[in-house]
Amino acid sequence: MRHLRSVRILLFAVAVPAFGQDPAPPAPLPSVPLPPALDRVLRDYERAWRARDATALADLFTEDGFVLSNGRPPVRGRAAIRARYADSGGPLALRALAYATEGRVGYIVGGFGASPGEPDTGKFVLAIRMEEGRWQIAADMDNSNRGRMTAPTPSPLPAPVTPPSSAE
Repeated sequence: MRHLRSVRILLFAVAVPAFGQDPAPPAPLPSVPLPPALDRVLRDYERAWRARDATALADLFTEDGFVLSNGRPPVRGRAAIRARYADSGGPLALRALAYATEGRVGYIVGGFGASPGEPDTGKFVLAIRMEEGRWQIAADMDNSNRGRMTAPTPSPLPAPVTPPSSAE
């Protein structure tokens, strides 16, 4: 019995510090170099975003392009993209994690942050299409790397009250 109690105490002592600690984040995926024509898409996007130039951003998209922003409804078409990005912009560094092209279509998967070399604060997928002699964005989907929002844990319910027995 005493041995069983010692094992329980040991298990408790080992397990308790682990609760409430976040696991170590995974190592970041390595960047991959892009061919110049694809890299131009990312660098033009960075320049337009930093300049807060919604028109230049919208011009990177196909006429029927989509923006699928984190936590917001999708928009389609250059005019809607220009309106979506009207009050957007600031520091931005994009990096590619993977890409592929086949004929006139392709994709770039990447990460983004405020400046090169800093940890990514989010990730994106660009669906791209060759139009008018250059790669244009057909769809841009991005989201944050921040953890999921979880609902608060409800408070435990009070113990049920049992009425006193009537022993009359």
